[in-house]
Amino acid sequence: MGEKKFSLEELAQIVGGILTKASDVTIDKVAPPKIADENTLALAMNEDEIQNMATSKAKAVLVPLGVNLDGISTIEVERPRLAFMKLLNVFYIAPDTPRNIHPTAVIDPSAKLGQNVSIGANVFVGRDAVIGDNTALMPNVYIGKGATIGSDCLFHPGVNIGDFIKIGSRCIIHHGASIGADGFSFVTENPNNIEQARSEGAIKEVNTDVKVFKIPSLGSVEIGDDVEIGANTCIDRGTVENTIIGAQTKIDDLVMIGHNCRIGKACTIVSQVGIAGSCVIGDRVVIAGQAGLKDHIEIGDDSIILAQAGVSKSFPKKSVVMGAPAVLRKDFIKRLKYLDEAEIMVQKYKKYQHLLEDYEKFLNEDGKI
Repeated sequence: MGEKKFSLEELAQIVGGILTKASDVTIDKVAPPKIADENTLALAMNEDEIQNMATSKAKAVLVPLGVNLDGISTIEVERPRLAFMKLLNVFYIAPDTPRNIHPTAVIDPSAKLGQNVSIGANVFVGRDAVIGDNTALMPNVYIGKGATIGSDCLFHPGVNIGDFIKIGSRCIIHHGASIGADGFSFVTENPNNIEQARSEGAIKEVNTDVKVFKIPSLGSVEIGDDVEIGANTCIDRGTVENTIIGAQTKIDDLVMIGHNCRIGKACTIVSQVGIAGSCVIGDRVVIAGQAGLKDHIEIGDDSIILAQAGVSKSFPKKSVVMGAPAVLRKDFIKRLKYLDEAEIMVQKYKKYQHLLEDYEKFLNEDGKI
């Protein structure tokens, strides 16, 4: 920020807000009220930040609809967070992407590059790979053989795209992400501990000379348009079917998505989520941080899985689930209520415990027990 300058009228038009102008000021950045200066558009999107405007140096502020502040220019908006996104796009300075093709890049002669493709230092593009128009591959990106990358994509340094992976247009993949590694899939000659526990509920016989065989991954990964994938996230290829990520889905850093998973459109998956193999996630599902999903379960459209949930079974559409093992939110709250009631019951029992003991003693002495 600081390299671009706008009038209040221009910013009000960009965010579709109502401008009440108290002074003429040029804006070169946006910031919270506490650190804003005279050339900052302060962001007072909630009650706490509105209160902070009393001591702010800012002469202009973005506020929710209906908020007026004396002596300060205001831009009122109906959806502050949406306006916030538009403002940050205005002031955003894109990373420096390579120009043309760096001489240290290794590109197989059979690869097909679209128009205006940018390829950075030490990039590898395998045989028969296809890179769409205007896509930028920053240094140290690896593109496997037969991979297809759409147009207007941006891959940050260290991204690894496996063989035959298909990625749509306008996708952003951040540092160190791995797309298309083999799935975590193995088999033993004889039933192993996990199989015994599932079928019999206990581990009865242990084979100490177990042999574990890798199951090859013949499938691929298909990623739709406008997907963003965070740093160091891993998405494994399918065993036979493809692992699928729907269009508009946003995936945070450090997420693990197992083989054969099918993730719907416009989902939001937050950091440190782990999704085991062959899960089916509907459209517009939100999975909050550190949630874990068991293999072969389905989560219906428009569901929300709250943070640190341990999801071991399927849930229908529009479910809100939490806890470990995860249950519907209403049931979780009911259980908490039961725990509170149980605590009260224990306290009452302790209060009258001596009376119960005396009564039992009386019965014993009377010979009735």
